[in-house]
Amino acid sequence: MRSSILYFTISFLLILGSCKDEKKTIETSEEKTKPNIVIIYADDLGYGEIGAYGATALKTPNLDKLANGGVRFTNGYASSATCTPSRYALLTGVYPWRNKSAKILPGTAPLIIDVDQPTIPKMLKNQGYHTGIVGKWHLGLGNGNVNWNERIAPGPNEVGFDYSHILAATQDRVPTVYIENGNVVNLDPNDPIEVNYKENFEGEPTGLDNPELLKMKWHHGHNNSIVNGIPRIGFMKGGEAAKWVDEDMADYFLADAQDYVKKHKSEPFFLYYALQQPHVPRTPHPRFVGSSGMGPRGDVIVEADWMVGEFIKTLEAEGLLENTLIVFSSDNGPVVNDGYYDDSEEKLGNHKPAGALRGGKYSLFEAGTRVPFFTYWKGKINPGVSDAMVSQLDLFASLAALTGSEESTNDSQELLDVFLGKSAKGRNEMVIEATSRTAFRKGDWAMIPPYKGPAVNKHVNIELANAAEYQLYNLKEDIAQQHNLASSKPEKLQELITAYETIRGTENTEIQQLELK
Repeated sequence: MRSSILYFTISFLLILGSCKDEKKTIETSEEKTKPNIVIIYADDLGYGEIGAYGATALKTPNLDKLANGGVRFTNGYASSATCTPSRYALLTGVYPWRNKSAKILPGTAPLIIDVDQPTIPKMLKNQGYHTGIVGKWHLGLGNGNVNWNERIAPGPNEVGFDYSHILAATQDRVPTVYIENGNVVNLDPNDPIEVNYKENFEGEPTGLDNPELLKMKWHHGHNNSIVNGIPRIGFMKGGEAAKWVDEDMADYFLADAQDYVKKHKSEPFFLYYALQQPHVPRTPHPRFVGSSGMGPRGDVIVEADWMVGEFIKTLEAEGLLENTLIVFSSDNGPVVNDGYYDDSEEKLGNHKPAGALRGGKYSLFEAGTRVPFFTYWKGKINPGVSDAMVSQLDLFASLAALTGSEESTNDSQELLDVFLGKSAKGRNEMVIEATSRTAFRKGDWAMIPPYKGPAVNKHVNIELANAAEYQLYNLKEDIAQQHNLASSKPEKLQELITAYETIRGTENTEIQQLELK
């Protein structure tokens, strides 16, 4: 009798164990079939810069292949017309104007994403993803008093990234070093780094005082510390062995992005690959110099296109392309001369960085925030063009839906079927932002409230959309925003103002009205 009981007990335990193993195998299999997710984010790339969006002077075959092989959005938006706010919105799914710190940051700014705040990498980690960022960060580091010679935290690793390999801010700002998982790469402890955005360190040359040391001349605002013959914003001392070589940056980050894919190909991964091109200073590797015929700005766009092509080759070689959703976009619209003399204006020729749009970086006109935006997933997304309105804000909720997460934010709309080309119904309305000013899109209409300030940014020669009166444009009939219909369409104007204030609140409108009086 006892032997029979023992037999059945052992049999039951073996069956139970077998079921657990089978369940574990199923769960592991499900994890492996979850799609990898890659966001490739350009810096200052305009709506009209690549062939798929109408560019003819620049050749961008790799980006064109992705755009034409996936869903190319004609109404795809960054949240903002400048970098830091757009990157904040992309990763958090929250309008950047809700965070007063989400402005263009110096290299010493504290982290502006709260460590307890939901983010795309956090959400995907909860769904079993390994998460990584390679490239530009520009969302602040530490708590405002960073010691660059110790581990820097909080940063990307504290807001959801398992792996981070970044530059702190922008290529034209100090510190000019790479930071991997919070540590400055190649730092010599005997040559500590010091950074200051208010005053220079004694004896250190600057672009303003030592023009003889420059290989690139500054046009405006870039005349502080000199690194690699290029004057920067801010002052830096020490860290010689850790300083990057600008011309090698694109190759450096490409190699790391490729390495990340190879290391994590056996598990679902999310990679945020943040390109630095075509932000200033434009420093193409020598093999790309002259490749565009448009000077350094055109050359770095050609360089960026090649980098994307090589990265896609890696996904393909590793057998991952059929199980990887790729999202490509830009943080804001284009700017030509943005601080250095680099022939960007002289050699522009017939190229129109904004395409048919008005404005550019820093502007509330369409070219400030309407950017190249496409999704690609080999074998899963059918090629096509979508006029649906989508925002980078919507990636949070949409990627949550893709991966089975129930997380969302009030500002992010779940548009997964739109991004996968299964639906043409995008957003109906959204707020856009440029340097703390906001405007509104609803349907085919754009409304810009009155704002005090110059009509044109004289340094970069871009219209900012500041005016003493409301502006209203029918974008379906007037994509170039040449005809202000505010006075002739008062009912439509009021409809947009009301919808705008429902989201934005009335305080902003009231402040602007007071300033204009």
